[in-house]
Amino acid sequence: MDRRYFTRRTFLGSVGAAAALAAGCGRKGARVPGGAAARRVIVLGVDGFDPKLLETYLAQGLMPHCRRLIERGSFRRLATSDPPQSPVAWSNFISGTNPGGHGMFDFVARDPRAATIIPTLGMAHAEPAGTPVRIGKWVVPLSPARMQNLRKGPTFWTNLEAHGIPCTVLRVPANFPPSEGESVSLSGMGTPDLLGGYGTFSYFTDDRAERSREVSGGRITKVEVRDQVVDCVLAGPGNSFRSDEAATEVPFRVFLDADRAVAKIAIQEQAIVLAEGEWSEWVAVRFAMLPYVAEAAGICRFYLKRARGGFSLYVTPINIDPAHPAVPISTPPDYSKRLVRELGYFYTQGMAEDTKALSAGVLSSAEYRQQATFVLNERMKFFEHELGRFREGFFFHYFSTLDLSSHVFWRALDPQHPLYSAALSAEHADFIPQLYAQVDAAIGQALALVDDRTLLLVLSDHGFTSFRRQFNLNSWLMENRFIRPRVSRAESVNSYFTDVDWSRTKAYGLGLNGLYLNLQGRERQGIVAPGRDADDLCERLTRELTAVRDPQTRAAVVARVLRAREVYSGPYAEDGPDLIVAYNDNYRASWDTILGAFPRELISDNTDAWSGDHCVDSQFVPGVLLSSRPLQTEQPAIEDLAPTILTQFGVTVPPEMTGKNLL
Repeated sequence: MDRRYFTRRTFLGSVGAAAALAAGCGRKGARVPGGAAARRVIVLGVDGFDPKLLETYLAQGLMPHCRRLIERGSFRRLATSDPPQSPVAWSNFISGTNPGGHGMFDFVARDPRAATIIPTLGMAHAEPAGTPVRIGKWVVPLSPARMQNLRKGPTFWTNLEAHGIPCTVLRVPANFPPSEGESVSLSGMGTPDLLGGYGTFSYFTDDRAERSREVSGGRITKVEVRDQVVDCVLAGPGNSFRSDEAATEVPFRVFLDADRAVAKIAIQEQAIVLAEGEWSEWVAVRFAMLPYVAEAAGICRFYLKRARGGFSLYVTPINIDPAHPAVPISTPPDYSKRLVRELGYFYTQGMAEDTKALSAGVLSSAEYRQQATFVLNERMKFFEHELGRFREGFFFHYFSTLDLSSHVFWRALDPQHPLYSAALSAEHADFIPQLYAQVDAAIGQALALVDDRTLLLVLSDHGFTSFRRQFNLNSWLMENRFIRPRVSRAESVNSYFTDVDWSRTKAYGLGLNGLYLNLQGRERQGIVAPGRDADDLCERLTRELTAVRDPQTRAAVVARVLRAREVYSGPYAEDGPDLIVAYNDNYRASWDTILGAFPRELISDNTDAWSGDHCVDSQFVPGVLLSSRPLQTEQPAIEDLAPTILTQFGVTVPPEMTGKNLL
C-alpha cells in the first residue's frame, strides 16, 4: 500500500470494508399498503432563504419556478427554532422535535464541570483514543480516536431506512459524522477542516504594514521576496502521534516572473502556475504524521492576489480530502471517494464560503463573491448529478451560499447599516438577488420531476434581518454584578472567562443566545441553589435585560428572554442554557460575548462585514416553506417536516416527535 494514503485510521486497523458502497445501491423501493411503489419526496434545504426577500423577488419576476411551485401548492412562513441558529433549527428538522429532544443548542458548547469555562465547538467533538504507548517523542494509541456528533437521537431517515425506503441525504447540517445506516449521505455544516475547526485560511504577504498574526478564522504570515522567490509554510493539523502535539507543516516555494504578473507554486512535487487574480484548481497536500506510516490528507486552493508591486497569496482552509478522508464524512464510507472519481475534488468543510477572510480584509468583496460562487457552482453540479440518478425514496440536498452571503452582503441592502455606502450598494447589491435566482433554477430542476406520486418541499431554517448594533452581554452581567472578576474591571476586558471569580459569579453568557446560571451541582464552582433561588435569579435577569435600552436609538436591545424549561421538552432539555436571550430586530450578541470576553462598551455599532444575521428573537426571522401540495396549516414549524415526510411514506411517526403532519 502507498504509504501516503496509509492514514492513522488504517494504521489502527479501523478501516471499513470497501464493499460497504454496494450496501447503499440497488435496493428495492419500499411498498405502501396496496402494493403501490413508495412515493418520492424531494426536499431542498436552502439555508437563510428569507420570506420577505422571496416575496420581493417574486414580485420582480426573478423567481418564476418558485411562482409555479406556489401556484401548484403552498407558500408559508416557517417557524424556526429557539434560538434561531442553523445547527439548532436543522436538528429540529432532522429529529422532528425541539432542542430538548436532540440536545443541540448553539454553535458553541461548554463543559460546566471544567475548572474554567472554555468554549468548544457545539456540533461535534473527538472522543480521545485509548491509552497510548510512548516511544520517545512519539505516541502510538492502541485504539483510534472517534468523532462524535453532539446531536443526539435518531434521524427521521433512520425510520425510513427501517421500512426499506432508499434515502439520499446530501450535506444536511448537524450531521457530522454522518448518522450510520443504509442511506447515501455526505456530511455538511459541522464538518471541520483538516485542522479541526470551522475553517482556517492562510495568507502570505510581503506588505510592510502587515505582520505575522492569527486572526479570526485564519493566519496571516509576513514573508520576504528574495530574488523573485518566496518561501512559505502551510500549517497543518496538530500531530497527535507526538507527545507535544506539534503542528505539522508543508513547506512550499513561490517563483515570481520578473516580467509578468505570474507565479509558479511548487508544493510536494506539484507545480501550479497562476496569473495575478487567478484561482487554482484543488491541490492535494499531505502532512506527515508518523514517519513512513501515517499522513493526513488534505486539499486546498490557491489564489494569487498580487505578483508584481508586492506579493500576496491566499490559501483556502485545508479541507479533508474526500478521496482519503481521515474521519467519516459519508455513508457508505466509499461514497465520498466515488464522488471524487465522478466529479473531481470538492469542498468538504461544512461552511465553505470564506466569510472570515472577507471580514479580515484578506479577500475583497469582489474576491469573496468569486469564492462563494465557486462553492455554489460546485453544489449545483453535485445537485444535478445526484438528482439525475434519483429514482425513488427520499432525496435531500442542502444549499449554503444564500445564508453566508446574506450574512456579509446585507450591508449592501440596508441603508441604515453602519457599513452601508452608495458605492458598495451600486457594486454589490445585485449579488443576493442573483443567488436567489440561482436557487430558483435549482427549484426548477426539482419541479420538473414532480408528478402525482412525487412531493417537492423547499424549506429554510430561518430568515434574515440586519445586524446593526451589538450587545456585550457578559460586560452587562459584570457591570450589574452577576459576574464578579478576580482582577479589576479594566484588567478583565479580554480575559475570556479566565479572570472570573466563580465563587461570587451568578450567571454568564456563552454562545450567541445562551445565558447560564452558575448552578450548584452542575457547574464545578456553582453558587446558585436550584429551586427558588434559581427561579428568582431567572426572573430578575429577564426583567432587567428586557429593560435595557440603546442610548443611541432608544430601542429595546432584548425583545424577550425565554425560560428554557418552558420551551424545551425531552430527555436533553436540562443540557441547554437556562435562559435564551432573544434579541430585538437589528441587534445581536457581540462577537466578544460569544466566547466570553468583557469589552468596556456595552452597545456598539457592528462594523464587521458580517452585517446580516438571524440570531435574534425567532419571531423576526421565520424561514420559508414551499410545497408542491397544499398545506393544511397556516403556521407550520420546522420540526413538523419530519413527521410530514414519514407520513407521506406511510411510516408511523415515533411518539418522541413533537412536530405534526402538515399534509
